[in-house]
Amino acid sequence: MIIIRLDRVLADRKMRLNDLAAQVGISNVNLSYLKTGKVKAVRFSTLDAICKVLHCQPGDILEYVEEEDQPLEK
Repeated sequence: MIIIRLDRVLADRKMRLNDLAAQVGISNVNLSYLKTGKVKAVRFSTLDAICKVLHCQPGDILEYVEEEDQPLEK
């Protein structure tokens, strides 16, 4: 399972989602979907732009965790 850690990187950079969306050039709604993991795919050009603005690596935003390691949701 791929987990999106965009909220953590934004907090580390003290940046709001709206500011990132404006600098990357995508809508707040689409960036919010990405942040909450409600997307099935992300374009490399979008990931490139996010990393450029946040001065980070893709691995700072995306994390792979095996399904069996996930805690059960209640």
